This record gives sequence, structure tokens and C-alpha cells, in this order.
Amino acid sequence: MPYLNVWSSRTNCLISEQELASSSTSVFTWRRTESWVLAYSLPHNSTSDHVSTRNKPKFRNQDFCLRTEFVPFRPQKKDSFALTQASEEKDVHCDVVKQNSQSFTSGEGGVEDFTCVQLEEKGNLTNNIEYDDVGNEEDEAGRVKGEKVDVRALAQSLHFVKTADEVDEVLKDKIELPLQVYSSMIRGFGKDKKLNSAMALVEWLRRRSKDNIGSISLNVFIYNSLLGTIKEAGKYDFVDKVMDDMVSEGVQPNVVTYNTLMRIYIEQGRELEALNLFRLMPKKGLSPSPASYSTALFAYRRLEDGFGAITFFVETREKYQNGEIGNIEEENWEDEFAKLENFIVRICYQVMRQWLVKGENANTNVLKLLTDMDRDRLQLSRAEYERLVWACTREEHHVVAKELYNRIRERDTEISLSVCNHIIWLMGKAKKWWAALEIYEDLLDKGPKPNNMSYELIVSHFNILLSAARKRGIWRWGVRLLNKMEEKGLKPKSREWNAVLVACSKASETSAAVQIFRRMVEKGEKPTVISYGALLSALEKGKLYDEALQVWKHMIKVGIEPNLYAYTIMASIYTAQGKFNIVDSIIKEMVTTGVEPTVVTFNAIISGCARNGMESVAYEWFQRMKTQNITPNDVSYEMLIEALANDGKPRLAYELYVRALTEGLSLSTKAYDAVISSTQAYGASIDLSILGPRPPEKKKRVQIRKSLSEFCNIADVPRRSRPFDREEIFTAQTKET
Repeated sequence: MPYLNVWSSRTNCLISEQELASSSTSVFTWRRTESWVLAYSLPHNSTSDHVSTRNKPKFRNQDFCLRTEFVPFRPQKKDSFALTQASEEKDVHCDVVKQNSQSFTSGEGGVEDFTCVQLEEKGNLTNNIEYDDVGNEEDEAGRVKGEKVDVRALAQSLHFVKTADEVDEVLKDKIELPLQVYSSMIRGFGKDKKLNSAMALVEWLRRRSKDNIGSISLNVFIYNSLLGTIKEAGKYDFVDKVMDDMVSEGVQPNVVTYNTLMRIYIEQGRELEALNLFRLMPKKGLSPSPASYSTALFAYRRLEDGFGAITFFVETREKYQNGEIGNIEEENWEDEFAKLENFIVRICYQVMRQWLVKGENANTNVLKLLTDMDRDRLQLSRAEYERLVWACTREEHHVVAKELYNRIRERDTEISLSVCNHIIWLMGKAKKWWAALEIYEDLLDKGPKPNNMSYELIVSHFNILLSAARKRGIWRWGVRLLNKMEEKGLKPKSREWNAVLVACSKASETSAAVQIFRRMVEKGEKPTVISYGALLSALEKGKLYDEALQVWKHMIKVGIEPNLYAYTIMASIYTAQGKFNIVDSIIKEMVTTGVEPTVVTFNAIISGCARNGMESVAYEWFQRMKTQNITPNDVSYEMLIEALANDGKPRLAYELYVRALTEGLSLSTKAYDAVISSTQAYGASIDLSILGPRPPEKKKRVQIRKSLSEFCNIADVPRRSRPFDREEIFTAQTKET
């Protein structure tokens, strides 16, 4: 592990086999003996501490302030690590290692339990004679043999120093400590945001080095510790000063220096500069470590450059496979490269998720990045695919969601039901109802078994399609949708049946409406007043007045109270038959039952009179509206004006047109043309200037479409090539019964 840090004894308590003391004082005892190395590696997505030892230590109670032998370091096989802090739902943080407590203090001025020293950097510490070859330096090792140093108290005593003089006051009578102790204290100051204390300690070491006091001099390890402290404290303004000091002291930066600087740049949002530092290392004769590569990948993550990250990783993989990197035994590249591969996959996942959240060119970028990952043999897990599906919330994301769904289905036998429901919802939001039905069909055929949410979602999509068919009078598609629902085990309710009945009524498909109504009853669904109203309307348009009367009587018999729409239709039916006494009784019954007639009711009567050549009666009902305190609308005037004009009463039609203008109504061009034509045909003398200019053409009403082409385009549903078969109104099961 190429970093020195401070571990809390509450996390891992390390003691030597030779010393099991009960002292409550934290100490280091320096002995020349067979050593074991405090080191650890960070596994993927883990912040826990791990210890590898040459002679495995025993563990004491976590509350015990331990005593450990600290012996000269000997090079070990290096166990570096990749940046793997990318959590499933959170952004990756630049901190390579996060630990619960690495400071010397707890609370305000309190003191933590003993903290173990972890080696910052492996390798021969050539600038310190104590660590070169203990066997040849008996005297140097003996200087500290048997001496005990309370590191906790020592660090606490330096916690608030700000100058080198203050440091000297504390340490002037102390024995010369090993380099690791100074580095550890510097790191600990960083955790406590005490950069002044760390810099004061470094300045004190510089003075001692210049005055040739002791054997420890400022070297790359001290400076790396100080850079780490600056990073922890977030005081980036001091970085340039530290680097200038390194140059002035003749200290050459190593890989750890560059790695630390890269992470500092990333924390500052200077990702491109961090990548430039990585490219500079080989030019300086340094071989980037696995941590260097992972830090560079993390810079791409911060840039949200998934394509650049993949390109960088592929180049690294080729170098590794060709033997250009990974030749240093201590770096354990075999394990580290696997971590890098996991890391690039996590980066790609997080970048795609961020694209989907932001929504800028998300579809194109995500699909292209998925393709690049396939090309370079990088595969997301099913869980990651599903989390990306959850990030698809906009209408345009349906393309990505469907692609992710297909990938999960092709790769795994299992898929989360909640994810499938989310895709069904998204397809409906994007008006891709048929695609939503395909997902539901997969649930039935492949699993998992759909639940109530699945059922409600797919039924709501059918209702949207049925509503569209109802509004446009596309009764054929309404029937097909009902058949499809039953085929997939979805039982249509009255709402679905009524939508098809209304579509039949709008399309004047009387026979189809009758059969749909019968099928509804046979399927065990109780008709509502809307069902009866739609059927009555279809029968009226087919001029099946006797059948309509039977339906009306049946509705009353089963206890369904007529609404305004049903009363209006019956009034129109009796008007067409000329049975105005019954029409009058219907109006009275409406008032009695609390269903007040509206202008729509009278318009239906007036329209029925006009269609059947009873213009005078139409005018009487128009006048009767006033007695009912109902104000005529533009439809009332237009129908009556056209009827009177056609009946040879141009002056009366003219007067009604002028009255409508006086009341502020805007009549249609057809009514204006009817008045003009009737006046000219019968030679009536009227002032046409009072009529004003010819009104503009009104927008044409939506025609009832008997072709499926336009509806298929609107509803995004497939169109069958063969003509519609009327027998489809009944399913095979119904016909058998």
C-alpha cells in the first residue's frame, strides 16, 4: 500500500506477539526483530481496513490502548488499489480511502484511543539510515532500542502549534523519532484540518536538516504526507508553495506525489490538468501505478466522458496484455487490473445514469456507449441495467428503456417485476402502448407473474387507446382492443365496453352497437346508463325507433335512472316520429325527476323537426326555450335559420340571423349563405348590409373515420393487412355458447 495513514484503534487493534501489556498508555517500542508490516488494500466498494502481516498479529479488545513493535521496514510485495468509491446510487468521491477516524483528536480537544501507524510508502527509504539495513547499523537501531514514545500525547502536544519554534519547544528534548512517526502526525493533522501544525512540523524538520541535527532530512515521503494533509484540509492554495519547496530542497517527486496532485486537481474541478499530469509521468521517467490509472479514470468520471474513459481503459488493457506495464512485482497488477475493469464499468454506468438524469442527448449517448462497451467486452450487471431503467423517466427515454429491457431478457432469466412495471408505465407515457403490451405479454409467457400494478397499468393503456377510438369513432379498433384484452386475461369493465359502444354510435354502426351490447351482457358485465345511452343513440341513427323504445323500457325495468343524455335521445326519437305529446311528457318528466333540460335537449328536438320537414314546429320549440329560461346558442339559431330558409321563409330567417348578431353570437357561413340564397330565391326585400360581411369558414369538425390508417398512426398501433371481419365482434368462445 503506497500511502501512509493513521488507523483508529477502534477499527483495528494491532499488537505484537511479543508484547501483551496491560498499560493504558499508547506507545511504540522499537526493537530489532523479525518485522511484520502494517499494510492494507481496499477491495471494491469497501472502506473497511484490512491488515496483511508477515508474522500474523493477535488482536486485543478494541478499547485497549495497544503497544506494538515497530521495526525497520523491508520491501514487500505491493498491494495497490484502484479507485472504487463509486457507490450504486451516489457519485464517486475523489477520496481514495475513507475511514471513520484518522485524526489525533476526538471532539473539541479530546483524544482518540491509540492510532496505529500505517506505512505510507513501500520501498527502501534511502534517505534514512535507520531504515536501510538494520543489520549493518546496530548503533543506530540501538539508539531507540527500549525507548518508549507516547505518540498520542506527542501528537496532541503539537496539535495547536503554528510555528517551527513552538514545535522545537515540544520536541527539543525528545529522542529522534522514525520517519513514519513524523509522516503519520502530518497526516493526522490533515484529518483534523490543522494544516498550520503540519507545516510547522515540516519547517522544524527543515531547520534540523540544515543544522545537521539528527539523521532525518526532508524527503519525498515527508512532502507527500504534507500534500496529503493539504488535500484533506482542502487548503489548495498551499500546493504550489509545497512543490516549490520540493524543488528548492532538491527533492524529486515520485509516483505518489503525482497521484496526490492528480486527486487535488480533481477535487478542484481541474480534471483535464489531472489527466495532463498522468501523461507527464512517463516523460519524467516514472511508471504510473495502478492508483495512477484509477485516478485518471476517475477524472474521466468527473468529466462525464464515458467514451474517453473507455478509450483510456482499452489502451491500458492493451499495454498490460503486451507487457508494457504491470512488470513491477510489488504492484500486484493481476488483482489491480481486475479492479480497474470493475471501476470502468461502474464509471460507464454512472455516466449513463447522469446523462439520463440531465436528459441532454441522452438516448444517442447512452445507446452509443452501450455499443462501445459491447465492442470492448465490458458488461454491466443486471442490477446496473435495472437501475438505469429506473433513471428513464422522460418520454424520449422509452428507446433506451426498451434496449435495456431487451439486454436483460437476452442475458438473464430473471428480471425485477417492478422494473417491468416501470417500463410499461414509460411506454404508455411515450404513447407506445403496443410496446407496453409486448412487455406485459412477456410477463405472462416468461415471468415474473404480473401483479395488480401490472394489471392496472396495462388496463390504463387500453383505456387510453379505447378513448382515442371512441373520440374518433373507430369502432373496429375498439372491438379489436376488447378482443386483445380478453386474450391476455384482462377482463374489460363497463368503462371499456362503453367506449366501444360510443364509438359505434358515433360511426352510426347500429348493428355493431347491438352486438357489442349483447356481448357485454353475456360476459357478465352490467350495463350502465352510459351503455344504454350509447345504444339508444345508435338505434336512433339507424331509425330503429321501436327497438330503441324496448331498450328504454328495459333500462327503466332494471332500475337504471335515465340521465340527461338518455332523455335527450328519447326526445329526439319521438320528435322524428312526430309524437310531440310524448316529447312534451318527456320534458315534464325530466323536470319532475330533477334532470333539467338544457339547450342540448331543445337543439335535438329542433334538429329532429328540421330533418323531418317540420320547420314551423321547430320554430315553436325554439320559442318555448324562453319559457324554460334556456338561452339559445349558435347551434340553435343555425339549425332553425337553415330550416326556415329552406321552408321559404327568408324574412323570418333574416330576423333570426339579425337577432343572433345582436346577442353577440357568431354564426356559421352556412347560415349566412342560407339567408342570402332564400332571399334571392323568393325575392324578399331586405337590407343585406345589416347582415355584415360573410363570416369566415369555421374549422371542419372531425369526421368519423371508417378507415384505420389515421388511427393507427395516432395510436402507434399496428394495422392488420386483411379487412375487418364483422364476426370478430363476437369471440369464438361466445359463439360456441
